[in-house]
Amino acid sequence: MASPVFDDSKITVIYVLGGPGAGKGTQCSRLVKEFNFSHLSAGDLLRAEQTREGSQYGELIRTCIREGTIVPMEVTIKLLENAMKEVISKASGDGWDDGQGRFLIDGFPRKMDQALRFDETVCLSSLVLFYDTSEEVMLDRLLERGKTSGREDDNVESIKKRFRTYKADTMPVIEYYSSTPKVAEIDSSATVDEVYAKSSEVVKKLFASKAN
Repeated sequence: MASPVFDDSKITVIYVLGGPGAGKGTQCSRLVKEFNFSHLSAGDLLRAEQTREGSQYGELIRTCIREGTIVPMEVTIKLLENAMKEVISKASGDGWDDGQGRFLIDGFPRKMDQALRFDETVCLSSLVLFYDTSEEVMLDRLLERGKTSGREDDNVESIKKRFRTYKADTMPVIEYYSSTPKVAEIDSSATVDEVYAKSSEVVKKLFASKAN
């Protein structure tokens, strides 16, 4: 079997998982500032690709997003790999010398097969940050966001579909990784600052262990 595209001793990949509205994006933007990560959102890459002129995947992605279903993993993984290559070719500063890199991959893997395929073909992940909170909290946050986000899936019907998809497909990924020392579960019902203090601590520990 071919080895992954990126060497995990140089490239750190942290999966950021949690239900829709668990606060992943907010936490990622703060981790980027503190640790000089590159933050790749699988959802953002897919949304950008669906409107990119000449995209071979556009129509397929549009249908999946509208239906609240998961885009075929080959598409998502290829977009992530391409985005990582682009970032590595341009990034500099702390954590990016000598072919090194630090990535927060947000909202991915959404299914078990995606997790295994990415680890095997692109880069072995170092950690899973899992933001856990109740559906009530997530629904409130998403409806609040929907007032200004302009996202067509921030409405009650789409949100409920996304919760069902998340429970059926993504929870098994978290359960799988929970059997390894890779998962850091953080209760994201707390304030943004409290959640961030825990997130930062987890990342510091990871980098300390990699440095040894």
